[in-house]
Amino acid sequence: MTNVENLISRIEVLEAEAAIRRIQARYMMLCDTPCPVFPAVSDAERIELVLELYTEDAVWEGVGEYYDNQFGRAEGKDELRAHFNRFWSADQDPKLILNAHYLTSEQIFVDGDTAEGTWIHMQPWLYADGTALLRSSRLFNAFRKEGDSWLITRTRTENVFISSLPNNFAESYPTTSVLFK
Repeated sequence: MTNVENLISRIEVLEAEAAIRRIQARYMMLCDTPCPVFPAVSDAERIELVLELYTEDAVWEGVGEYYDNQFGRAEGKDELRAHFNRFWSADQDPKLILNAHYLTSEQIFVDGDTAEGTWIHMQPWLYADGTALLRSSRLFNAFRKEGDSWLITRTRTENVFISSLPNNFAESYPTTSVLFK
């Protein structure tokens, strides 16, 4: 491999890592409540935006003693859509009013047109009845380049911990995001 070919290869890896980082961050942002997309979207529209980040054959799975039964495995966009509909169902009671995803401990491994990444994420949840929890999990996700775009082929998550938070732990939070207005 010439110096120029080596340099091109290294740049392609850096560009892939950056694209994967953006797609993972967009996924997390789209899953936040309130959803900060502008103009505001319905939950059904939000789900379709999330699905745009996935390949047709993608898998979303919760694994381990806490997530096997809670989340299970969804394969293909129809099953993923049904999975996400359970998070944002119209008859959710109590309704989720605040949820924010924080990512850390990132590692991305690119191999040509495929890649895997690991993260730890944490998210507070607040429901309309005041109940709240803090959830942390590890992610082991996979990606594939299709055309010029990187897409998610697998979201795999395992519980690190779930902890109750004091009722109404958050005193001020928006009901709608206007960040990108």
